Parts: sequence; C-alpha cells; structure tokens
Amino acid sequence: MDKRKNIIDVATRLFAEHGFEKTPISLICEEAEVSKGLIFHHFKNKNDLLREVFAHITSIIEEVDQQDTNVENNEIRMESLINSIFEGMTKPNHRKMYQFNFSVMVHPTTRAIVVDLIEKRYRGLQASTEEVFRARGHENPTVITKMFIAEIDGIAMNYLLNDDFPIKEIKQEFTNKYC
Repeated sequence: MDKRKNIIDVATRLFAEHGFEKTPISLICEEAEVSKGLIFHHFKNKNDLLREVFAHITSIIEEVDQQDTNVENNEIRMESLINSIFEGMTKPNHRKMYQFNFSVMVHPTTRAIVVDLIEKRYRGLQASTEEVFRARGHENPTVITKMFIAEIDGIAMNYLLNDDFPIKEIKQEFTNKYC
C-alpha cells in the first residue's frame, strides 16, 4: 500500500475515534508503522494532515453521493440521489467518520483549517443537486436545493448524535416529500 495513503487512512480512523486534538502524531506513526520523519515528509504539519483527511472524507462522501449521476429519468434520479445520501450516512463503518466530519465542520479551530475545503464541497453539492431540481422543472432550483441540503444536514446531525434516531422512517418521509 502507498505509504501516504496509509497515513491518511490511519489518521482518518484515529481522528474519528479520538478526535483531532487528542490524536498525537506518535499514535499515527505507531498505527501506520511509519516514522515521524515520513509523516512530515508528506505533510507539513498536523493541520496539513487534517486537510488531507478532510479531503479524503469528502471523496468518500462524493463517491457515494454520485451514484445518481447515471440515472436519466428525473423522478428516479431524485430518489436515487436520496438513497445514495442516506446509504452513505448509515453505512456502519462510516458513522464515526461522519461524526468526525461533522465535528471538524462545527468546531471553530478545525473549521478554520479546512474552511476552503468545506466551501468547495458545499458548492459541488449545491451544483449537482440543483441540476436535479432544475431537470425536474422546479421553479426555484437554487432555493429548494439550499432547503434540501439544510434538511439533509439536520437529519445527518440528529442521526449521528442520537442512537435511537428513526433514520429509516425519516428517509421514507424525506423521499415522499421530494419524490
């Protein structure tokens, strides 16, 4: 395995398990079986590593969310988009990663480190989702997309913070609302 990718994978897991601030570089070195020198060869500092981890999480989220792009029928495409979002969010091995992602985005210190990456991710999600609403002939695709994303963010936050959140029922109601 590529050493750089291995470091990012290990850091992603450890940051998700322990948090960014509570994960020392020494633990990443131990788990990835690499030296500090190798980590700092690939990353300027721990903040740079956080940026790479956030970009890695973004690629995972986008990969799941892009499952609807090959669907031609606009009604089915919306349902496919919703299914892919909920599928990515509820994958058992993704929960801690999504929780970490959420904490990075809302904690002022880590948010400042990745704010440009957050904005880039949002613009991409806005554009791809707006395209679906526009193709369905919605009269105000920009605004409905912002509402859609805000609802998804709220659902995700509640799901990630509450073990008894009725995600299947919420998904069904959300699908009924938008399809």
